[in-house]
Amino acid sequence: MPSFSARSIKELQTCNPKLQRLFNEVISHYDCTIICGFRGEQAQHEAFRSGRSKLDWPHGKHNRFPSMAVDVMPFPIRWNDENRLRHFIGFVQATAIQMGIKVRSGHDWDNDMDLDEHTFKDGPHWELIEDC
Repeated sequence: MPSFSARSIKELQTCNPKLQRLFNEVISHYDCTIICGFRGEQAQHEAFRSGRSKLDWPHGKHNRFPSMAVDVMPFPIRWNDENRLRHFIGFVQATAIQMGIKVRSGHDWDNDMDLDEHTFKDGPHWELIEDC
């Protein structure tokens, strides 16, 4: 059974408990790695300047503590494997639905299950779509 690395556990612990529950369930079935949970001011400025985020500090869901967003990729990471990422997105979304946790993927900002309509795609990004 897959398990998180110490670094992934540390990042996930900075996230809202619902995200922690969701991805602790996901890892029990699908190997993945937590890239980023809470993002501080300097890291958010860099993500914004580099184009990895559309929002500057303090407006992103990564900027609250606990974080309302988490960046996760299937492991091992293959940044250009779109099919594998789509498979992972479907698995996470199905798991979230079964758990009653409302999330949105950075590939589907309006949460309509159409992964092709958005020009800004943030593949690793998951965020809660309810206030907790």
